[in-house]
Amino acid sequence: MPRGGGREACVRALADFGIEISTDEMDRLARFLDLLLDANTRMNLTAVRDADAAWMRHVFDALTLLPILQQADARRVADVGSGGGVPGLVLAIVWPKATHLLIESTGKKAAFLRSTADALSLRSVEVRSERAESLAHGPLRESIDVVTARAVARLPILLELCLPLVREHGHVVTIKGEKAAAEVNESARALGTLRGAVTDCIRTPTGTIVVIEKVGKTPRRYPRPAGEPQKSPL
Repeated sequence: MPRGGGREACVRALADFGIEISTDEMDRLARFLDLLLDANTRMNLTAVRDADAAWMRHVFDALTLLPILQQADARRVADVGSGGGVPGLVLAIVWPKATHLLIESTGKKAAFLRSTADALSLRSVEVRSERAESLAHGPLRESIDVVTARAVARLPILLELCLPLVREHGHVVTIKGEKAAAEVNESARALGTLRGAVTDCIRTPTGTIVVIEKVGKTPRRYPRPAGEPQKSPL
């Protein structure tokens, strides 16, 4: 890819995917990448250090979730394990009608998310430096329209972290890689226990989006305390 061509390649890929982003939004996304890559020189936020590559691997990849938010007319969105802000901050830039809760338990990363949201004037963003396992047993339980996640955990673990936050008939949407189908197959028990159902697997140029609908109330005992989902997945 020619130097400086990342933005243009991203715009073309988005158009091919049926997504149009305004020039103002693209400018704010460019500013987000600048802030991300600058902060990445001081802390580990992303393995992608090339700005051109980041347009596809971060911005385009995150924006493949936008049609799902649009179709759901999502007003409360949460991103579990937000890290460097992908997909959470990217989606907040292009879907301002929703409130966006970014959940990131690592303090330095949460501080980056807050400062970046402020720098981009993203007033719809709230950052919680807590674990999803704890938040899901409080007022946020079963209150979110769409929960997103990328590169957080294998699907059986991720479902226990995310589904308790989602309202009935809301959705968890996660971006997976080449092993998406295998992870879905591994998740039969977790889906049944937590009251979720996979409704779609969408291949994109950068991954596979797995869409899970919340089909009933999650039993109160889930999620289990921090660490247990990882040690003993459903």
